[in-house]
Amino acid sequence: MRGAVSTAGTQVGVECELPWVAKLLTECCGDALRVDHRSTAETAQLRVRIERSRDPFDIGGLVPLARGAWASAGELVMRDLVTSGFDLRVRLDRGSPVFTYRWRPPAATRAAGMALRARFQLLARAALLQYPAMWSASTRGAVPLHAAVFSAGGVTVLLAGPSGVGKTTVMMREVRHGGVATSDNLCVSDGQQCWGVLEPVRADGAAGRRMTHGRRETQLAERVDSLMPDVIVVLRRSLDGSLVVRRCSSSEAARSLTAGTYMAGELRRYWAFAASVGAASGLGPAHPAITETSALLSRRLATLEVALPLHCEARLHEVLDSAERSTCA
Repeated sequence: MRGAVSTAGTQVGVECELPWVAKLLTECCGDALRVDHRSTAETAQLRVRIERSRDPFDIGGLVPLARGAWASAGELVMRDLVTSGFDLRVRLDRGSPVFTYRWRPPAATRAAGMALRARFQLLARAALLQYPAMWSASTRGAVPLHAAVFSAGGVTVLLAGPSGVGKTTVMMREVRHGGVATSDNLCVSDGQQCWGVLEPVRADGAAGRRMTHGRRETQLAERVDSLMPDVIVVLRRSLDGSLVVRRCSSSEAARSLTAGTYMAGELRRYWAFAASVGAASGLGPAHPAITETSALLSRRLATLEVALPLHCEARLHEVLDSAERSTCA
């Protein structure tokens, strides 16, 4: 398979020699993956290659960088990347990064993948596509955020809050009624624009692959590559069953956005990955400016906190509109 996809604000060229991995990537990207034998990898900002070979990458001339990682100027080799079973070699080709993978799982990783299939799917997608694209975005000043971004009813919302609070449910309700969104849980932002990170939506009641926490997967039907938010909404669950909307300070919103990002399971392995690739390549920051970008967004945008009762069926943009009318009355 040869194709191209836009994710995390990054144009990624993909070449895959393993049919089962091609299927995994197609499942992750949906219609956004343009399979085209005429696609030219030279025009991509990042190239991803999955090779059929099971031979280890040559580490001759490389020096230890960390446990299971070796590097020299402009080259990095990592074994069993984020316990996905894939070894990785990163090289720069005329200044453009090329991520090459080989399937070489250690026995323990293979056993874990067979026993915990959903976990393997998530780790493989992160290792092969999501993490490289987010790292590439970081070289252009964008940082990963654990947030949903959608537009509905004339307002574009950056929805912050910890995992499990209901961000996906709120976002999907708006999409089903004509809204658009960049992604489910992950985006990258430069403090103004937000670009979605491709992933299937994991939600209660979906009909696709069974995943963690009792959820199933489905594709995001009305997806757009990027949006520029008007307001940050910090979502929390109501303790007394009432629906509450209040203004919160920019520092409160920034803290919630930063904390939610660092707590997110989807990003737990990203920080070491990005630091390793950055150290070997000399590109991008050693650590993305999560706190600074969250603060920039929170100072620039309106900031609200919404407490939703469990099983609340209200659409968020209508709740915000009602609260604004009440404030102006």
